[in-house]
Amino acid sequence: MKELEERYLERLSQLYPTIAKASTEIINLQAILNLPKGTEHFLTDIHGEYEAFSHVLKNGSGSVRRKIDDVFGNTMSSRDKQTLATLIYYPKEKMDRIKKTESNMEDWYKITLYRLIEVCKQTASKYTRSKVRKALPQDFAYVIEELITEKSEINDKESYYNSIVSTIIRIGRAEEFIIALSELIQRLTVDHLHIVGDIYDRGPGPHIIMDKLMAYHSVDIQWGNHDVLWMGAAAGQRGCIANVIRICARYGNLDILEDGYGINLLPLATFAMNVYKTDPCECFQLKGNKDRSANEMLMDIRMHKAISIIQFKVEGQIIKKNPGFKMEKRNLLHHINFEKGTIELDGKEYELIDKNFPTIDPKKPYALTKEEEDIMERLERAFTNCEKLQQHMRFLLNKGGLYKVYNGNLLYHGCVPLKDEGTLKPVRIFGHSYKGKGLYEVLESYVRKGFYAVDPKEKERGKDIMWYIWLGEGSPLFGKDKMATFERYFLAEKETHKEKKNAYYRLLEDEKVVNVILKEFGLPEEGSYIINGHVPVKSKDGENPIKCGGKVLVIDGGFSRAYQKETGIAGYTLIYNSYGLILAAHEPFESTEAAIEKESDIHSDRTIVERVLERKKVGDTDIGRELKEQIRDLEVLLAAYRSGRIAERL
Repeated sequence: MKELEERYLERLSQLYPTIAKASTEIINLQAILNLPKGTEHFLTDIHGEYEAFSHVLKNGSGSVRRKIDDVFGNTMSSRDKQTLATLIYYPKEKMDRIKKTESNMEDWYKITLYRLIEVCKQTASKYTRSKVRKALPQDFAYVIEELITEKSEINDKESYYNSIVSTIIRIGRAEEFIIALSELIQRLTVDHLHIVGDIYDRGPGPHIIMDKLMAYHSVDIQWGNHDVLWMGAAAGQRGCIANVIRICARYGNLDILEDGYGINLLPLATFAMNVYKTDPCECFQLKGNKDRSANEMLMDIRMHKAISIIQFKVEGQIIKKNPGFKMEKRNLLHHINFEKGTIELDGKEYELIDKNFPTIDPKKPYALTKEEEDIMERLERAFTNCEKLQQHMRFLLNKGGLYKVYNGNLLYHGCVPLKDEGTLKPVRIFGHSYKGKGLYEVLESYVRKGFYAVDPKEKERGKDIMWYIWLGEGSPLFGKDKMATFERYFLAEKETHKEKKNAYYRLLEDEKVVNVILKEFGLPEEGSYIINGHVPVKSKDGENPIKCGGKVLVIDGGFSRAYQKETGIAGYTLIYNSYGLILAAHEPFESTEAAIEKESDIHSDRTIVERVLERKKVGDTDIGRELKEQIRDLEVLLAAYRSGRIAERL
């Protein structure tokens, strides 16, 4: 052990070769510990709504506007504050409009630059100069640093700063400088972003959201069931591929695949138009009103049915291959009486709404036809060879996981499977039983194996687990007894559509149960929070996102437009800054155009979940604990230098 410590100190001395350098680093780290804690921003269940997502990212769920209020207080009108906020969110677009009506742009530039500099000073005040310097845009780094840093040695400060601002305007760089300052304010307002699952499906732009996240300065992602579904599709898992295409078809978003990822759906379209050319496909109407021609709509509806039937067949094959999943009850095609047009479920016979199954062989209902097999082979190659999709999935793997413990909070998308009495529910995965944290960890390990395992058997298991996570009863990301896809399409009886939720959702107000979950993930009962997504909170019915006296925060409130009728709002987000936790309930986002033209920010009702008496510092965070460990190590190195145990590298 002593030898290991010596080797470690020798390595450390390469980074800090002298007493002076080690001492300076200790002083720097100690100073950082006493800075205010950075702002964390939590979003979940974005579901492809890239415009609303982009706006919430820009305004930091109201954090930017709060900074403006802090700086200007009552010295600026509410209207001027909103104009300034809109400029910070959309600097180029807003200036293009202002130039059409403003008669004296030079004065406007001067006033606006001074205002932005003041807001920038406020947002930068909680960070070290080094961290701010790293965030500065390269083209204007030196000038911005001069403007936001107090120069105590300069007597006539006003003249000094006026000279800089006037020169910026005179040489025609005011607009570029305003854009740079606005983007810097956005970046410094939020220190770290948490995405608590479900970037994909329903909305039109998940690929655009992924591009934005990849460019974001600091982010982690807790995978949602829809994200894992896309990961499985990217890995070539056929059940995941079929589900991804079916959901895109259902919401009229096939262009995500074709235009966003360049996946060729022509073979599927040709097949669907040939096989179902006389079929009205009434059960497969698209959700939402789409701006499409009648012919395009009909083609999408037929593709919707074609891929749904393929999905039921492919899933039947997966279930047969994996008896350990215990999902035999979800294989329904062999229960259909094709002559009568009925199906028998749980001893009861139901009439099918749609009775046309030209591609199903009653003797071998789960076998793909030659054409269907050819389509799936092509799709498999298309998904696994799509460079952009693979890049997005690698980002999810690198930045994400099934859960995260961060600064005393437990983040996960779905649930921790529980028994009815509130104890952790064991789930068998490939012959072994897991529960709680262990279940999350084994499932995550298999997701990674689905991409990276060398052993073909383990890689195949990993792929199948991604499909299981999507809809398996024991999946913590799904949390229901079944996914009633077939029943919703083909049966009118609502009783067959019912999906029973795991006991977790019923027990969220039980503090003993919540404490069991916190303890399972290594968190104390007091001062810790579970931050959860997945199931939309029905605010219009009076449901509260704050559960169990504030210990559980369910922040899925309907970011997806498809859910907003059900929830009554357009999503919850959470801000955790040095003063405490703030929950924001958002009204629907009209459009980017309206946000710029009408300055219509997303109106949010804010609820303070926790307000601390003493402002939290970096030293109170996970990063603070790491910095304290670094300080301890450096102090040991310092002692070793002074005792002669380690020689300085002069």
